Amino acid sequence: MNARTRLVFAAVGTLALAGCGIGSDRGAPRPAQGPRSASSGPATSPLGQQCLATLGRTNARFAALADRDYGEGCTAFNSVQLDRVGSDAGQFSVTNLGPLTCPAANSLAGWARYGVDRAARQLFGSPIARIETMGSYSCRNVAGSTRRSAHARAEAVDIGGFVLENGRRITVTGGWSGAADEREFLRIVFRSACKRFGTVLGPDYNKAHEDHLHLEAGAGTYCR
Repeated sequence: MNARTRLVFAAVGTLALAGCGIGSDRGAPRPAQGPRSASSGPATSPLGQQCLATLGRTNARFAALADRDYGEGCTAFNSVQLDRVGSDAGQFSVTNLGPLTCPAANSLAGWARYGVDRAARQLFGSPIARIETMGSYSCRNVAGSTRRSAHARAEAVDIGGFVLENGRRITVTGGWSGAADEREFLRIVFRSACKRFGTVLGPDYNKAHEDHLHLEAGAGTYCR
């Protein structure tokens, strides 16, 4: 990746629609404080550079961001601004994302291509044009606790819907208990996410997740 594509992240506002960690995380997000410290440039560590190279090989379009510590446990380290992900035929967009850690972005890129786009082609005969998210980074706690959400570390993303190239839009809200083909599609992509993310939560977990899929990077598998 050349220097022109490495954007330095200047400030991150709270994403009001960002979702949750384990448990309900729908309380009002706490505003991020000004960054305490920042690296001199994006992803300077060898592991960070390796992750960026891996993400680049997926045919994703993204910009590496400078490390940010917002205080009170809210950070965006080794993160990227992801705009488009690769498919078998090219690229498609992922909307409404803020900073997302590079490992989480790699998991998202793999899931989008192999778990989402291919399922859409098989079930609906149309590739994906856009994945609609409800945000990634947000300085907030898991509701009802003093524990920071994975969103406060830019390690999670909430998925609200999918738009096909033929114009059809499938949302978690309308499709989870909706038409048979949409129910099947959403459960396929849910199970696929469970293979790539440490925590995956959906409408069957609790009411706070009735409108999105929460995908969280990390070790282990918690799939509800």
